[in-house]
Amino acid sequence: MRILAIDTATSSCSVALWWNGTILSARKEEMSRGQAEALVPMIQNVLEDAKVTARDLDLLAVTVGPGAFTGLRVGLATARGIALAAQVPCLGLTTTEVIAHEVKASVWNTGSLLVALDSKRKDIYVQVFQIGHKPIKKASAIDPAVLSKWLRGVPGPIHVVGDARLQATSALVKSGHDPIMIERPEVPDGSVLAELASQRWSWGDILEAPLPLYLRPPDAKLPKGSGRLRP
Repeated sequence: MRILAIDTATSSCSVALWWNGTILSARKEEMSRGQAEALVPMIQNVLEDAKVTARDLDLLAVTVGPGAFTGLRVGLATARGIALAAQVPCLGLTTTEVIAHEVKASVWNTGSLLVALDSKRKDIYVQVFQIGHKPIKKASAIDPAVLSKWLRGVPGPIHVVGDARLQATSALVKSGHDPIMIERPEVPDGSVLAELASQRWSWGDILEAPLPLYLRPPDAKLPKGSGRLRP
């Protein structure tokens, strides 16, 4: 099974090619913007390094959010376009579950795991998982000030990971918690996305085209009158 994995949802651009348990080629660059220009050349380099063409693929995997609006659209559009051209299925996975999947038992074997991602706004994107990487709550966009309330009933200790871990940890400390901060990973990695996709998809599975996971409305809004000219 050959899986091409793409992530542009947060503050990096990551591509990996997975083949039967081995990463044949991978690229990852930290970038808060510019994924639209970087992604296709990165994909070409990964495929060329592995001596594989798009038509040799069995599956496309892409992160669907939560994340940046522009980054999500770049990754999804590219993945769906390649999948359509190569006539292979396309699987969408969330950024939070990819990050959670990378956290090993050696650093998290009790309590719960909180994945916190920077939304570039006052809120943060969060999702909490139990041992075994199963989600306890759905991904949400919340103000860090209400994080303690949002986590009510979640078994501790709370381990915090992701590029908004500092905001989340600080908010929990102020609320009387004693969280455990995990330094890595900060954002999704294409190699981990590919590995997780191999566990979620089997031959013959019928997949619908992945859709973006938006947790709040876009900042840009249509003007009054939906842009129509005023009389």
